[in-house]
Amino acid sequence: MLDPLHRIVKEVNAASDLQEVLQIIVQQVKQTIEVDVCSVYLTDFERRSHVLMATDGLRLEAVGKVSLPYHRGLIGLVCERAEPVNVADAPSHNRYLFANETGETQYKGFLGVPIIQNPKVLGVLVVRQIEMRTFADNEVTFLFTLAAQLAGAITHAQASGQLVTSEETAPPKRFLQGRPGSPGVAFGTTVVVYPPADLDAVPDKKVQDPDVEEEEFRTAVAAVIQDLMALEDRFEDSLPAEDRALFDAWLMMLGSDSLIGDTVQRIHQGHWAPGALRQTIEEHAKVFDAMEDVYLRERASDVRDLGRRILMHLQQSVESQVEYPQGTILVGDEVSAMQLAEVPKDRLAGIVSARGASFSHVAILARALDIPAVMGMSDLPVTRMDDRFIILDGYVGRVYVSPAPSVLQEYRRLAEEDRELSEELQVNKGLPCETTDGVGVPLYLNTGLVSEMNTTGIEESAGVGLYRTELPFMVRDSFPGESVQVANYRKVLRTLHPRPVIIRTLDIGGDKPLPYFPVEEQNPFLGWRGIRISLDHPEIFLTQVRAMLRAAIGLNNLRLLLPMISNVDEVDDALALIQRAHDELTEEGYDVSMPKIGVMIEVPAAVYQVEGLARRVDFLSVGTNDLTQYLLAVDRNNTHVADIYSDLHPAVLRALIQIVAGAKTYHREVSVCGEMAGNPATAVLLLGMGVESLSMNSGSLLRVKWVIRSVSKARAKALLQAALRCERASEVKALLVNALDDMGLGGLIRAGR
Repeated sequence: MLDPLHRIVKEVNAASDLQEVLQIIVQQVKQTIEVDVCSVYLTDFERRSHVLMATDGLRLEAVGKVSLPYHRGLIGLVCERAEPVNVADAPSHNRYLFANETGETQYKGFLGVPIIQNPKVLGVLVVRQIEMRTFADNEVTFLFTLAAQLAGAITHAQASGQLVTSEETAPPKRFLQGRPGSPGVAFGTTVVVYPPADLDAVPDKKVQDPDVEEEEFRTAVAAVIQDLMALEDRFEDSLPAEDRALFDAWLMMLGSDSLIGDTVQRIHQGHWAPGALRQTIEEHAKVFDAMEDVYLRERASDVRDLGRRILMHLQQSVESQVEYPQGTILVGDEVSAMQLAEVPKDRLAGIVSARGASFSHVAILARALDIPAVMGMSDLPVTRMDDRFIILDGYVGRVYVSPAPSVLQEYRRLAEEDRELSEELQVNKGLPCETTDGVGVPLYLNTGLVSEMNTTGIEESAGVGLYRTELPFMVRDSFPGESVQVANYRKVLRTLHPRPVIIRTLDIGGDKPLPYFPVEEQNPFLGWRGIRISLDHPEIFLTQVRAMLRAAIGLNNLRLLLPMISNVDEVDDALALIQRAHDELTEEGYDVSMPKIGVMIEVPAAVYQVEGLARRVDFLSVGTNDLTQYLLAVDRNNTHVADIYSDLHPAVLRALIQIVAGAKTYHREVSVCGEMAGNPATAVLLLGMGVESLSMNSGSLLRVKWVIRSVSKARAKALLQAALRCERASEVKALLVNALDDMGLGGLIRAGR
């Protein structure tokens, strides 16, 4: 059933609204598994009933009118158990409920699967058969998969106000739920961004001038025709005639009235050219998808390939025309750092990404830029989100689409309180970062580009606690040479002089690939990354270390940091290479000095070897993002397990305590440079553990300073002891939230006071 499943899922994703989704599901399911009836019941939580919302086989006049009791009948049993109910003879079941008005009393075979969303049962997808029938396992899983597709569409419909099952007024606070990415509240207009040449990701947009859109479309088609003719000529001598026939087939499609005419017709119905093309290509491809003949069915991929070629040419002209209104909220299936950089900074208000989690790269970048963000919104109907007014709550990970006036008014009030709080934060500028009992806690800056460092970051930080060297590598098309790197590092060292700057050696791999140095692995976070790549490619490592040492000449504020250390051999090998780079430069006449060297503790193995590592280096820097990920076996970019990821997990807290204790054996300083350091609540716990310094994005500096200046070291230790008595991360979080509320600082971690 894989082929029909893929076909139905594509149709569902292309549907314009929930009602169309429901009709596609009931019609296609009935046809695919050959049943007499397919219906969808949605749960009305206010009236505690299940409403028939779509059917193919029952009485159509019952749709929207028939409501079944919440905990009665087989539908109620499916919801109660939150699992499939498969009954060969439904009327004989003790939970069977007769519903004469639907006309289903004649049916015996029954299969109902729950429509579940985190982990609420939103409704039931049901199939019925006149004869007795026990449905096969593959039929059950088929319905289960489609029910998951339905869950996302229902959630969006509820959030945007499309779906009101009750006759009463729907509750005003409907929203889409994701993961907090970057704190703050934003109001603005959505601009959907999508990867190039990806037809499925093209959003729907309306146009004012169809004639201009048609001209651009025909220009793109003409360009593709030229490309194909050139390719055909190029392969004339090297490909047999039957293989070159594909080019002729493509050219025939482009010359047909059907493909071109259907797209132009959609354009003149008000659709922009890429969206009209997407709909036309999918419509044509579906014709081939449905064919019995395997060869003809494969032609669907040729149609889609042709669509991508046209789209590539269309995008070349569209890219330069993208308009970012004031208050732009970027929305995408997976918003990238490059897409973020294309928006003028004064116009970017927020980010909503269907993929990613609170600790993914874009979320971290959003926090650095002090831009509210919501991540991991897997139910987001990206293609239907362009040019919508939304409210974004980055504190709790919510998005309100076309919000009700009462919701807008409430968030305007909360935003005003946020603004007032930001003004109060300015009072702490220039004041020492120390506890109420006089313990100093230096706050450092995380950055990857000098241009990221705003005035507040430069003035308030005690230096740079983490300079990510991979960002300057990622924006190039080849490895930067030694002189280019010297200029980059010298700039940041001079900007912060005489304060220390901790520069991390190249940490590529995982979620940070280089376009010119691809690392293809099934599990990149457990693979070839960080120091492992550097030691396997000493020429890259030595060039970078040489550049760092040369950049620090006369400034002497460089500290060097080694990432992804998992054993002492890696440290010994890296130290030997650093010494070699130093000796080479000295022989060449450069007056270089050996900097302090530290290692990142972000792998569980390093926690249990912390004393051996501390004996070899000058300081330790804890990367709590990766350490949490590896301790909990949770990919921090995976939305499916985002609920499990928490740096407040008791195991994480105990690992941090062990790191601090091990470092003290050799009197080594411990800093935390992960997101835990920039959170005002968790910063208090780190203070209680004895962490000497914290490093964070510039947007967090004043917030963390305020909380540290409001608490004593003794109270921080007491809070830590209370946290260690908790068995759940949620309990630790509640403890810290209450503590900040008691200090009158709850507004540091939520919208409003």
